[in-house]
Amino acid sequence: MFKVLVLQSLYNLSDDKTEFQIRDRLSFMRFLGLSLGDAVPDAKTIWLFREELTEAGLIRPLFVIFEMFLQEKGFSAKRGQIIDASIVPAPRQRNSREENRQIKGGEVPEDWSEEKKRQKDIDARWTKKNGQNHYGYKNHIDIDVKHKLIRGYEVTPASVHDSQVFEALLDEDNSSRDVWADSAYRSEEKVEVLEKDGYREHLQRKGCKHKALTSGRSGGIGRDLGFGVEWSMYLGLRRCGRGI
Repeated sequence: MFKVLVLQSLYNLSDDKTEFQIRDRLSFMRFLGLSLGDAVPDAKTIWLFREELTEAGLIRPLFVIFEMFLQEKGFSAKRGQIIDASIVPAPRQRNSREENRQIKGGEVPEDWSEEKKRQKDIDARWTKKNGQNHYGYKNHIDIDVKHKLIRGYEVTPASVHDSQVFEALLDEDNSSRDVWADSAYRSEEKVEVLEKDGYREHLQRKGCKHKALTSGRSGGIGRDLGFGVEWSMYLGLRRCGRGI
């Protein structure tokens, strides 16, 4: 089941889409060690597994074990790291205004039965991206440049800005001090933090209304490094997926 969460973070999939893609893609089934006749975890099972891991505080310990496994197999983090985030949609909740007010305040409506509580997602939040509203969570990941494998992982409500978990994701054990990230992470404060800690920053710059960026400054992370982030992580998983 932990490998299912890895796939979710790589491909920015909701629980329902994850269930569908596992059934539809042979590459997913091979990565998970499933044959055509095996049962596939449904969306509800995936959601419950993630919730239980989060409540138990096991997400980070599991990734520590995952990192140890990668190092034993010769996949130590090298050539720098890439920080990125993606929104994972969650089913939209049909709550009253008063219920939403209580949930935003960190409370659970008192009149909800235990059965209803199990069916409600009170941690997902709304955010706006590219002019569109999204409801759900945000996956924050750190991958190394050489093997394109996930080295750090954080899950937050979608409303949390990418930059708020930036420092928490940085991998001190990477063989290089180079750090890549898109313009959402760039600020004077972040640049100063990286320089102070001895990192070489490659944070994308934001364009201004009357001053266009040069081609060298406006290129995406994938173009700068010579690969697409999602595709490269898929290749990295194929290299060692059978042993995970």
